[in-house]
Amino acid sequence: MRNIGKDDHPKLWSLIFVLIIALTFCCFAMGQGLNSGTSVFLAGQGYGASLAGVLALVFSIAAALARLFIGPVIDNGKCSLVIIAGIAILTAGTALSAVVQGIPLFTISRLLQGVGFGVATTAAATAAASVLPQERLGEGIGYHGLGQAIAMSIGPAFALYLVGTDPSTNLYVGLALVGFAGLVIALNARYESKWQTLPSSSAYRIKMETRLELDSKDGQAPSPTTVTTSETNHSEKYPEGDQVSKRTLRDSFNIFEPRALPGAIPQMIICPTFGFGVFFAGLYGTTLGYTHAGLFYTISAVSMIIIRMISKHFMDTVPAIKTMTGAVACGILCCLMLLAAPYGEPVFLASGIFYGLVTGISMPLNQSVAVKNTPPERWGAANALYLLANDLGIGFASVIWGVINDSFGFQTSIVCVIVCLIASYASAWIVYPARDKRWRH
Repeated sequence: MRNIGKDDHPKLWSLIFVLIIALTFCCFAMGQGLNSGTSVFLAGQGYGASLAGVLALVFSIAAALARLFIGPVIDNGKCSLVIIAGIAILTAGTALSAVVQGIPLFTISRLLQGVGFGVATTAAATAAASVLPQERLGEGIGYHGLGQAIAMSIGPAFALYLVGTDPSTNLYVGLALVGFAGLVIALNARYESKWQTLPSSSAYRIKMETRLELDSKDGQAPSPTTVTTSETNHSEKYPEGDQVSKRTLRDSFNIFEPRALPGAIPQMIICPTFGFGVFFAGLYGTTLGYTHAGLFYTISAVSMIIIRMISKHFMDTVPAIKTMTGAVACGILCCLMLLAAPYGEPVFLASGIFYGLVTGISMPLNQSVAVKNTPPERWGAANALYLLANDLGIGFASVIWGVINDSFGFQTSIVCVIVCLIASYASAWIVYPARDKRWRH
C-alpha cells in the first residue's frame, strides 16, 4: 500500500494544468484589456474618466454577482462546462461592443462581459486548485496566477495598441478573437473525464477515488475504466474523505465561504492599487505626453514572469506575512516612482517593474491563503469569495479614481493608492491565520 505522503515533491506540471493556465491567460487578457482599452476608447469619443470608472464598476459588479452564485454550481457540477459557458458569454459581450452604439447598449455589453469574466475565471481558479498536488498547492497557484498576472499586463498593452488603430473598434474585434482562442482551449481542458491522470494527491482525484471506495463498500462494482484505491491510502492524510462525498445539502448551496476571508480581505483592500494600474496607468502616461506609455504593461509583465518563476522558493516555505511585506514595499516604491513620472518617461516605465512585483506576489499569495484555509470540497465557493473581493476592490476604486483624476489629478490618486497598500498590510497582520503570520518555521 502506497502512502501519498511518501513523495515529498510530486509532479506539478500536466497537460491539463498547462491548458488551464492558457485559458486563464485568455480570460484575463480580455478582461483587463477591456478595462484599460475602454477608458481610452471613451476618451477618444469625447467622454471623461468618470464614465470609464462607472462602466468599470458595472463590469465589476456583474462579475462579482456572477462569482457569488457560480461558486456552489462549480462545487456541485462539472467545472469545465462552467468555464466553457463563461468564456462564451465573455466573447459574445466583447463582440457586441464592436457593433453597438450609445451608452445604454454599451452598458449592456459591459454587463455581459462582467458576467462571463466572473464565471470563467472563478471556475478556472477552482479547476487549477483541483488538479494540483496538495503538497505543492501554493507553488502551483503561483504558476496558475502567472497566466493571470501576465495577462493583466499584456492585455492592457495589446488593448492600447488596438484602440490606437483605425477604426478604434478593432479593440473589441481583437479581444473577441482572443476569447475564441480561449474557448477552443477550454474545450480541450475538460479534466473530469481524465481524473486518473491527475497527481495522486490532487483534490479531484481524491474525491473520485473516495467515491469509488464508498460505492464499493455499498456493494456497487467500480467501473473497469477507473483506478482502484487499494494502492493509495488517503485515510491517514485525508481523514475527511467520507465527509467530502457526503456533504450536506446546506453546504452544497452555501454561496458564502467565511474561511476564505483571511485571504479575501487583504486582497480587497490592496486591489485599488491594481485598479489604478489597469484602468489609469496607461492613460496617465498618455496624459504626460509619453508615446510609449503601453510599455509600462509590457515591463510589468516581464517582472511578473520573473517573480512567478522563482515563487517556488518562497510561496510554500516563507510565512505569508513576510511575503506580503515584500509585496507592499514594492507597491509603495512603484507609487513613489509614478509620482516622479512627470520628470521623465524612463521613470514612468521603470515603475512598471515594481507594479509587476506587487501584483505578481500579492495576488497568488492571498489566493493561496484563502484556499489553504478552506477544505477542498468548498474551493469553488472559496475562490468565488476571493475573486469577488478582487472585483469589488477594483470596481469601486475605479469609480473613485476616475472622479479624483478628473477633479484633483492623477497624483492625488497615487497618494491614495499608497494608503490602500498600507491598510492592506495592516489587515493581513490581523486576519491571516496564525500559521501564516509566523516569521520562522
